[in-house]
Amino acid sequence: MAATRDGFGIGIVEAAQENEAVYALCADLTESMRLNNFEKLFPDRFVQTGVAEQNMIGVAAGLALAEKVPFAASFAVFSPGRSWDQVRTSVAYSNLNVKIVGGHVGLDTGPDGATHQALEDIALMRTLPNMTVISPCDAQQAREATVALAKHVGPAYLRLSRPKYPVLTHTSPFKIGKAEVLIDGTDIAIITTGNSVHDALEATEILQKRGVSIKLINLHTIKPIDKKAIIRAANQTKNMITIEDHQVYGGLGSAVAEIISQELNFSINPELKYTMIAVNDSFGESGSEKELKAKYKIDAQAIVKKVVDLLR
Repeated sequence: MAATRDGFGIGIVEAAQENEAVYALCADLTESMRLNNFEKLFPDRFVQTGVAEQNMIGVAAGLALAEKVPFAASFAVFSPGRSWDQVRTSVAYSNLNVKIVGGHVGLDTGPDGATHQALEDIALMRTLPNMTVISPCDAQQAREATVALAKHVGPAYLRLSRPKYPVLTHTSPFKIGKAEVLIDGTDIAIITTGNSVHDALEATEILQKRGVSIKLINLHTIKPIDKKAIIRAANQTKNMITIEDHQVYGGLGSAVAEIISQELNFSINPELKYTMIAVNDSFGESGSEKELKAKYKIDAQAIVKKVVDLLR
């Protein structure tokens, strides 16, 4: 049991040990973003900007121009939430090698409430040219994604969360832009990302006991998206559903829908039925993760109901 932010904390230390150009920046959230160990081990490569996310991105851009590999970390509602202009112009437009790390995303942030629940960050970041967007499903994948991003050249966004979940990806090597098929099946393809993978897995176990054959895909890289994996899944099943802890607009579901619509007349099964599970154009509120996911209908029970309705 570990949070994806824990995996990031381990991964950035590994990356810094391999490459002395790796730097970490934080906006007064060192413990929350799991940068404590990095600060102790590499004090000369740690920059505490204070509560100034826009300035943090500007400093990171300057470090990138000096051929460093900066990871700029804060809660996602603050960065990219408050710093999107600087991310767009100083990082993406200039195509600089800056890694933006957004923590405490989605309804999983729980009691912190609507102001701290980033439900729009995938939409904000995937629309930016040059930007890579990654949403790991567990701590191990977050660790591997961090190490991979340190070697990847170009702007990137890493989406992290606070709650602890079981580690699923013990033996799965991480590759940017390559979807991970967790379970293979033929009745319906479930495509999900981040912590929603765990809800989808719970729902899959329930559905399998009812005789439903599920193809479960962890799309940890939202951009560049694994187009081939989506097309393959669409042709192997007649039903497809996406699940995410994010607004229904602009996130994973929208990204998959774009692929389906563009390829429908060429290589995708025209009989395919497609739907999305996400937060339906609403802000969150304060409560436990379990309560909120149930209320906003993105938990395992909601997934089971949606799949049953779709198959009918």
